[in-house]
Amino acid sequence: MFFGGIQKNSLIDFPGKVSCVLFLSGCNFNCPYCHNPDLAQGKPSAADRIRLETALEFLEKRRGLLDGVVLSGGEPTLESRLMDLCKRIKALGYPIKLDTNGSRPETLGRLFEAGCVDYVAMDIKAPPALYTPGISSRPVAAEIEASIRLIMSSGLDYEFRTTCARPFAGPETIVDIARSIRGARKYVLQKFNMGNVLNPSFFEAYPRHPDEPQLEEMRRKIAPLVNVCDLR
Repeated sequence: MFFGGIQKNSLIDFPGKVSCVLFLSGCNFNCPYCHNPDLAQGKPSAADRIRLETALEFLEKRRGLLDGVVLSGGEPTLESRLMDLCKRIKALGYPIKLDTNGSRPETLGRLFEAGCVDYVAMDIKAPPALYTPGISSRPVAAEIEASIRLIMSSGLDYEFRTTCARPFAGPETIVDIARSIRGARKYVLQKFNMGNVLNPSFFEAYPRHPDEPQLEEMRRKIAPLVNVCDLR
């Protein structure tokens, strides 16, 4: 088993903890704004690839210096050995944060039941009914909605987050997105940055995206629907 990359130290990926981020390769969505295009396509560079045992050895040496481990991607729930990986990391004494797109609620349920995850961050790309065709080649509203319900009822710490890129998430759609997670503990709006994205040509038809003042206006508009709404 290989990871598509490792970030050895992060102060922002696992709230309240100094963490290591392990990136799993491959994704079942095609978000045009994805900022990890090589990972999403399952094509990490040879220089970034890291063997499982090498990563575990690193975590063993950093016990007492790191507070947690983040499993990100790509989409981690596509990895068939994810539960075993979580158990091996937990055996080293680390809490785990999982980043997910919410497309595989059955996998999330098994991980939760086994006590493999301590914090979940789920990306919500658009109103669930509007994932097709820009995000997913098939309708996934049922899976997204099931994952939302599962996370909110899990008893775990969690957050939902949305990258505010048109046409998926902007002033026109943000209320519908927030209604899909009504009552959530925490919802984070993230500014879209062009740069190295999966499909830059997609955005030729959408040259303008919410800026900071618009994001703050969006945040105020949906804040009553959730417990905490932040900008990132």
